[in-house]
Amino acid sequence: MSVTIPASDHSPLVRSRVVSDHAVPTGREEEWRFTPLARLQGLHTATLSLDGGIDVATRVEGGFHAEHVGGDDARVGKTFVPTDIVAAQAIAASDGVTVLSLPKESTGTAHVVITGRALPAAHHIVIEFGPFSDGTVLLEHRGSAVFAGTVELRVGDGAKAKVASYQAWDRNAVHVGTHAAQLGRDATLQMGHVTLGGDVVRMNPTVSYAAPGGDAELLGLYFAEAGQHLEHRMFVDHDTPHCRSSVLYKGALQGDGAHTVWIGDVLVRANAIGTDTYEVNRNLVLSDGARADSVPNLELETGEIVGAGHASATGRFDDEQLFYLQARGIPEDVARLLVVRGFFADVLSRLGLADLTREVMKQVDERLGVDGGEGEQDDQVAS
Repeated sequence: MSVTIPASDHSPLVRSRVVSDHAVPTGREEEWRFTPLARLQGLHTATLSLDGGIDVATRVEGGFHAEHVGGDDARVGKTFVPTDIVAAQAIAASDGVTVLSLPKESTGTAHVVITGRALPAAHHIVIEFGPFSDGTVLLEHRGSAVFAGTVELRVGDGAKAKVASYQAWDRNAVHVGTHAAQLGRDATLQMGHVTLGGDVVRMNPTVSYAAPGGDAELLGLYFAEAGQHLEHRMFVDHDTPHCRSSVLYKGALQGDGAHTVWIGDVLVRANAIGTDTYEVNRNLVLSDGARADSVPNLELETGEIVGAGHASATGRFDDEQLFYLQARGIPEDVARLLVVRGFFADVLSRLGLADLTREVMKQVDERLGVDGGEGEQDDQVAS
């Protein structure tokens, strides 16, 4: 059985775990109009066999517990129902489900590495933070694959959760993912997405609230090179009173045909009084031939809120910044590197994951053709 619900623009969305309930997108739909469907290698058509094309390695510390369960487990689909054909395939075709759980009042960390083996694949992950727990999860994607991935995230009452997803795919990979989070009473979530690799990557993080007091911070960082298409479409559904959301995504682009897309949808429903929300997207274009699309959307169905707003900007290097650095004896290529590092530093420092910060900065150095070094400077950015 399937049902339809309104999206933020009131277009109908089908909610169903049954793949055949979802239409194959044509590219004319609002939610697919930026995505290069021809480059998805059939991932959106339900014609691929998505089985056995990845390896999943999980390491847990502290109170975290990891399991591999079947799709009929009661925790699968408890708070997430797919709204597009790729997400439905990810649950239906997944060869088992990874469940990470952190018990009540526990602390812990988990690291999941998904490695593609140049085959079509799908996987579903369930992450549960028990009431008043405090944990961090890093999801890492590497190798080559045509991959449909979904993450179902539940943050219990009073819990503090940090979940970061790092897309470090090989250059020929395709990844379409939906990461859906639900927050309990007075729960805090920081959800980050860092996308550097892949040919086409489309990430769809969503947030909803099960009780008042929830606080969600969504952070994103992406760097597209020639020919890459990196797309991030976030949706925050303020359907509960007295909740907060904050969104900050930053992207850089260089090379002919580099294309990034950021869609920020925040819906404040009529009953969500006391909402406080703000979303920001910034893009830095480093060369000719690159294109950044940025579309912030904010829909208010009530005026009884604490605050709401959005901002978006896309531009090239600040000539004054470069002049300032060069006037102090810094070569132009190093000056450009420092500007890009500084541009990303805000997002990385908020995430506070030192190893991830070092890897991202190393990738930035390589892409700009400068040996920026590692160590103390990166540690300062992460602190």
